[in-house]
Amino acid sequence: MDEIALIKLNLQFFADEKTEKATPKKRDETRKKGQVPKSTDVNTSIMMLVVFLFLWMYGGSIIVSMFADMQREIFTNYLVEEVTPESVARLFLTVSTQALTAVLPLMLLAAIAGSFGSFIQVGAMFSTEPLKAKLNKLDPIKGFKRIFSARALVELSKSVLKISLVGTTVVIIIWTHLEEVMLLSQKSITDAMGVIGWLTIMMGLAVAILLMILSIPDYIYQRYDHEKQIRMSKKDIKDEHKNIEGDPRIKSKRKQKQMELAMQRMMQEIPNADVVITNPTHFAIVLKYDESKAEAPFVVAKGMDFSAQRIKKRAQEHGIPMVENRMLARALYHQTDIGQQVPADLFKAVAEVLAYVYRLKEKQSVGQNHRT
Repeated sequence: MDEIALIKLNLQFFADEKTEKATPKKRDETRKKGQVPKSTDVNTSIMMLVVFLFLWMYGGSIIVSMFADMQREIFTNYLVEEVTPESVARLFLTVSTQALTAVLPLMLLAAIAGSFGSFIQVGAMFSTEPLKAKLNKLDPIKGFKRIFSARALVELSKSVLKISLVGTTVVIIIWTHLEEVMLLSQKSITDAMGVIGWLTIMMGLAVAILLMILSIPDYIYQRYDHEKQIRMSKKDIKDEHKNIEGDPRIKSKRKQKQMELAMQRMMQEIPNADVVITNPTHFAIVLKYDESKAEAPFVVAKGMDFSAQRIKKRAQEHGIPMVENRMLARALYHQTDIGQQVPADLFKAVAEVLAYVYRLKEKQSVGQNHRT
């Protein structure tokens, strides 16, 4: 491979290397696909915190009420019934309904807490893109690469760390209350269930707070990893710019076509103009004064260099007077657009030019009358 080919290959490599931050358009596209930085630990910790706080405040009354209703129903109705498949089915349905009634508020509270955890991370968003089946996920080679990728190793390290810390927290809580745990066999069922429930709530709250603390660095990492995943190469940015703005060559042709059409319209108006003010070579401004259209003279056409030469040639073909005034030509070219009236500070200079043109036309008409 020669040196030039090697240089081209290196340039192509650096052009395709994803080193640039994602553009707002790329961010919107990835968001619509459901690809957003999000830590599941935030959702889990908020859900656990809300659920165990609810159990801490109302769990005892819910359990007592559920068991009281269940015992009342069993001892009042089902204890005296004959054991048959139908009676067992009714008993199972009753117990399930009462348990579901007791657990349903807790499930709704957990769902609301999980939704709130997602909202504070990514805002309001709804996307069905992650639910679509993608055949490339079944590719064993890509799956193998994902398993042994750097991201997978980071996730494994995070999981091991969380399990270790959570396990340590649970062991510490049990160890500090070991005497109460050892005396459970000597307590009544109600007191034993109360101690077990209290320890469970303590462990749940401690784990929730621990996960909430761990979710902060995890969320920072997820944002970093997301930014890394959506990076773009210089070529990607150029291609996106082309798609938004259009191909520069096409834009150039379109602009050239618009200029040609504008020039054609100007050329069509020149035969009806009153005067052409020139630089004499660089600028040409065509003026017309029509009281029915405007109170002051207005610009019919203007051009510079090549366009100015075309305007002057067109004016000569139709006998439009040309007046050389360098300062006025420059001022009109820079201060007015086609269709605009002459600025007030140039009224006097333009009026003198038009007066000269009108006198010239009057002399020409008188001369023609004499010859006839």
